[in-house]
Parts: sequence; structure tokens; C-alpha cells
Amino acid sequence: MTTTPRVELHPLTLADQDEFCALVRASAPLHGPWMRLPATGEEFRLWMRRFDDGTNKGLLIRVRETGELAGTVNINSIIRGRYQGASLGYAGFAPSAGRGYMTEGVAAVMHHAFTELRLHRLEASIQPSNTASRALVKRLGFRFEGVSPAYLYIDGAWRDHERWAASAPEPWTPDPTLPEV
Repeated sequence: MTTTPRVELHPLTLADQDEFCALVRASAPLHGPWMRLPATGEEFRLWMRRFDDGTNKGLLIRVRETGELAGTVNINSIIRGRYQGASLGYAGFAPSAGRGYMTEGVAAVMHHAFTELRLHRLEASIQPSNTASRALVKRLGFRFEGVSPAYLYIDGAWRDHERWAASAPEPWTPDPTLPEV
């Protein structure tokens, strides 16, 4: 478990189902057309299968003082070898929105990804109209790399996404799967 002054990271487990789904339903207006998270027990259990093979990691951001669930972050599609990278997906929950917990939590996830998982690159794909998400990655030092037209199928249509990326700070300790040559 990683902690910061205000938040703690916890692995997402099946035991989190009821709390997670209730917060997803309460946060539907906040997530708007940008993402779809599991809102029922059945959807949650199916969605949790994505974490079984180790190429995706699900983490929860909890407020240290209260234990309140502030958001979720996924490290998706972890690729080793010459790439050593993954994509980052995240969502804050409405009851704690606007208090900086997501910025602090995503920063902690980045630290975890770059040090413990020894990834070199994290990417975030964000719809151009999602100003809150764009502001978050800017605060955390992600760089804009371009636009991918019709990149992901969300809310019934193929949506354009901006690509944002961050690299591990130097010095970086590579994962053993990185070829030497």
C-alpha cells in the first residue's frame, strides 16, 4: 500500500464491489460521456477479470483521514520488452471531487508504476472536451503528443482522443525484461 499525506492506494478487489458500484452510479453526471465504469455487481465481477493475468492493475484512492473512496486508477495494457509502458485510466468519484485527491492519488500511482513496477512510460488518452482530465495530467507533468481520431468507442460512438504521456524520472531502474542491446 502506498500512502501520501492525504491519500492511500489500495488494490481493487471483489470485496470493493458494492461501494465502487454505488459511487459509479452517484458519479454518472461527473463521468458524463467520457467513460463507462461498472455500475452493477454483475458488470463489476466481469470487469474484474481484466486484472487476472497481470497486464492490468486496478487501484483505489482512499482518503487517509476518513477511508472515503475518492477514485480509481487503472494501469492498463502493461507491455514489457523494449516498450516498458502502459496506459493509465482514472476516475474520481463525485462525493470527493474538486479536493485534489485525484491529483495526489494519480501522482502516487505514477510513482508506483515508475519505481515498483519499473515502467518507463505512462500514457493517458483523453477526449478533448474533458477539461478536468486534461488539467489533471498537465498538473502532473504529462506532455501532449497528438490527437488520435476515432480512437476509442465510448458512449455509442468512436471518439477522438488526445494522447498525453509521462516518462519515468532519471535515474530509472529498468525491469529485467528490458533487453540490454
